[in-house]
Amino acid sequence: MPSFSHNDIDIAYLDEGEGEPILLIHGFASNKEVNWVRPGWVDVLVKDGRRVIALDNRGHGESSKLYDPADYHTGLMAADALALLDHLRIERADVMGYSMGARITAFLAKAAPDRVRRAVLGGLGYHLIDSVGLSPKIAEGLEAPSKADVTDPEAHVFRSFAEQTRSDLKALAACIRGSRQRLSPEEIAGIAMPVLVAVGTKDRVAGSAARLAEVFPDGAVLDIPDRDHMLAVGDKVYKQGVLEFLRR
Repeated sequence: MPSFSHNDIDIAYLDEGEGEPILLIHGFASNKEVNWVRPGWVDVLVKDGRRVIALDNRGHGESSKLYDPADYHTGLMAADALALLDHLRIERADVMGYSMGARITAFLAKAAPDRVRRAVLGGLGYHLIDSVGLSPKIAEGLEAPSKADVTDPEAHVFRSFAEQTRSDLKALAACIRGSRQRLSPEEIAGIAMPVLVAVGTKDRVAGSAARLAEVFPDGAVLDIPDRDHMLAVGDKVYKQGVLEFLRR
């Protein structure tokens, strides 16, 4: 798998297909394979005539593992994504992120609006504004001696997921503590490109999709029926809605 170095941090990525580029940014404790390859996103987008780029965020997958929470500021992870576009000499791309990746996508769209054609925020609604992200109890659960020692239900879910993805638990705990930034309604109102907010109707993590979409000047909502935060990722309604949005 190819990689490049950005500020002495190695970032792994994939680059497949030809056509209009789309950059995919995965969620917390996931990676490019789990979030985008296995659920069929890469195949679907390549078949739709797109060049698909997906990275492993710092602390995840095959990218560098860091243990200082300050290294996981959302703005720094957005800068990694922008550096990947620079590395590949892509002037402008569609960008889709899921959960934490959606937060990174929003920060990227704010910081470099000339580089983002359209944005898809999956698994993240109004909590982009009124929440700093996942509970700090998840970090404690990741640092527990074993999964059996984790009593908080949400922390237990993420500890199980992190073990399934064979993640570095200490790096993920630092990421939880460091990536706790949000955008104000005024900042979001300055993001002018088309934005699709796609959230499962049973998602209890993301916040309201409709409420967030109303804040964007050109926001749209995609409700993913009967899906929670974990199951919405590979849903066919999600895929079809994104394809239609990208073809607008």
